[in-house]
Amino acid sequence: MSDPDQGERRRRPRVRVAAAAAALTLVAPMAACASGDDTGVPVINLYYPPEQNLQQVVDRCNTEAAGRYRIVNRVLPREADEQRVQLVRRLAASDDGMDVLGLDVTWTQEFASAKWILEWTGSDRAEVEEGTLEGPLETARYEDKLYGAPKNTNVQLLWYRKDLVPEPPTSWDEMISTAQQLKEQGKPHQVLTMGAQYEGLVVLYNTLVASAGGNLLNEDGTEAVVDEGAVRALEVLRTFATSGVASPSFSNATEDPVRLEFQSGSGAFQVNWPFVYPAMQEANPQLAEQVGWARVPGVDGDTPSRVTIGGVNLAVSRYSTHPEESFEAAKCLRNAENQKFSAINDGVPPTIESVYDDPEMDEAYPMKETILEQLREPAVRPLTPAYQSISTVTSAILSPPAAIDPQKTADELREAIADALESKGVLP
Repeated sequence: MSDPDQGERRRRPRVRVAAAAAALTLVAPMAACASGDDTGVPVINLYYPPEQNLQQVVDRCNTEAAGRYRIVNRVLPREADEQRVQLVRRLAASDDGMDVLGLDVTWTQEFASAKWILEWTGSDRAEVEEGTLEGPLETARYEDKLYGAPKNTNVQLLWYRKDLVPEPPTSWDEMISTAQQLKEQGKPHQVLTMGAQYEGLVVLYNTLVASAGGNLLNEDGTEAVVDEGAVRALEVLRTFATSGVASPSFSNATEDPVRLEFQSGSGAFQVNWPFVYPAMQEANPQLAEQVGWARVPGVDGDTPSRVTIGGVNLAVSRYSTHPEESFEAAKCLRNAENQKFSAINDGVPPTIESVYDDPEMDEAYPMKETILEQLREPAVRPLTPAYQSISTVTSAILSPPAAIDPQKTADELREAIADALESKGVLP
């Protein structure tokens, strides 16, 4: 299953990287290393998704450690599925060659329930929770305990053509209606977003469910609910898919093709991650001048949307031979200064709220207030060790969106999710 949170990470316009260098990054050695170097300094192996400038953060933390330990960045594969497979297989084998793990926000509960990662406690937990946005923190908890330190988060925005639409729509019905009017006028009109059978479709549906006040699971994540709000979300998804203003490729669309289609000028609206902003400035600066951003439309125009968040949590492996140093290293990697650096240079929004107030964020994140507004009232994906199973069956049942029969599909989802909960997570 592809994870959209990997897809939106792109370079800022002023950052360049050669294809050969990127290839070298992807084939970086992945084998476990010894727990100490030739000088006896503990080696902290960081296993993290590809992030172009993360090595600079690692270097900073190594300088700050002043010889107490040395972090080595072991780059995980680019695809989220492959990242998870590698981590799960090695942890299941009690591999002690991994120390700090960069986990997609949807994996934290699964890894915690399997007892593969250590709980954050005492002053370490207090330091992580201080000033961190509640939504990202929620993704890092399991059974009221903290198992991850949120390093970065992410949230989709509505991108719209200011030259075609004077004010952004506040509901999906309004957006669809506006797009249909533009179509009648022979103007660019498409509403572009992700609808292929993968995690991106689940993210879209989860946003609609939360925006409708609905739930897929009960409060403690142990029972399938799929309530009236979830049915209303299915109605909206089907209406959009059959409206005549979705892209003909909607049922096969993923993040980057959606970006490219909007960039080509055919779309009036795009629901996508913030990576589209610097990419558009670089590829089509003339169009970029005409593009604004706003909160993703709600199901009800009078009720603000709740938008699904992504991101990465830092966890410490239960099998690390240097847990104390690993917690210290993780805290450094995600401190405010390093989150700001990664936000500006790698396009990953911070989880520490005060970072958004820093003047250096203004140029890289002109849309930061809208991002922060949505992060303060977010939707999170179902928090359960069985999330991978739930996502897989949900994307299959929702695809293609045009074939949705709201009540019938809801009943099918409820049954499939109940079965998925019994698996408690899927091991490769």
